Amino acid sequence: MGGNQTSVTEFLLVGFPLSPRMKVLLFGLFSLLYAFTLLGNGVILGLIALDSQLHTPMYFFLSQLATVDISYACNTVPQMLINLLSPAQPISFAGCMTQTFLFLTFALTECFLLVMMSYDRHVAICLPLRYSTIMSWRVCVTLAGASWILGVLLAVVGIVLLLPLPFCGPQKVNHFFCEILAVLKLACADTHLNKVMIVAAGVLALVGPLLVIVVSYGHILRAVLRIQSAEGRQKAFSTCSSHLCVVGLYYGTAIIMYVGPQRGDSQEQRKYLLLFHSLFNPMLNPLIYSLRNREVHAALKRWLEKGRPS
Repeated sequence: MGGNQTSVTEFLLVGFPLSPRMKVLLFGLFSLLYAFTLLGNGVILGLIALDSQLHTPMYFFLSQLATVDISYACNTVPQMLINLLSPAQPISFAGCMTQTFLFLTFALTECFLLVMMSYDRHVAICLPLRYSTIMSWRVCVTLAGASWILGVLLAVVGIVLLLPLPFCGPQKVNHFFCEILAVLKLACADTHLNKVMIVAAGVLALVGPLLVIVVSYGHILRAVLRIQSAEGRQKAFSTCSSHLCVVGLYYGTAIIMYVGPQRGDSQEQRKYLLLFHSLFNPMLNPLIYSLRNREVHAALKRWLEKGRPS
């Protein structure tokens, strides 16, 4: 294990093995989707900040989710867009490790935030008379802060185990960003402990929270079915359906990537699943919440009317 084994100072991101014409087309498409991601989540953040009627726990957590989605996309998509136009642009070792750490932080934080959002819906529907007492602003800030802290701590564990590994070549990362499993393949040492940690973190941050969400929505469903009026049931289902859509999209692809069995031919599959996670998921989240949400529609309408000259 000599010093020359850690001689790699930069990596090359392979990206997508496509023809130049296809890369240009994808650059245009992905740039458009990236712009929609920033715009959609930015509008959600702006509406929640400016409209006092959206200053509720549900929208506080939604603003946290939008912040994570913007950060998540900004960490991975710009590098991918650069690589689509330029062949295998190098990224420094420090830059690669930073990108891996930020990816883990934002991905894990979103896992925990979705649990907090399901708890908020559980209290709102199952314990409506105690909602304002239980979901105080102090509790909301604590839950959101805990999500960020847990995400950062688990990411720190992953990066601390990754940094000491020797990298002696090859330099090519078979991905469009420095994804942790793709980087581990380049290590000149046994990475069994790292892979065990990734699976353990996946169980802790994906399987565990998903089970909590399933149990929570089981209680919600039972409470909704007890509601006498059809209008009340419809409102309750509408409130929860958006969150369930986001949960299904996020946890489904993440569990396939990091908890399921890792086959040798699954690298390309994981690459495209992570493309969905990095680009489509953050773009779809504001659409899912806004399209099915009358309060967001009303807030947007009020904001547009304020902007019109009288």
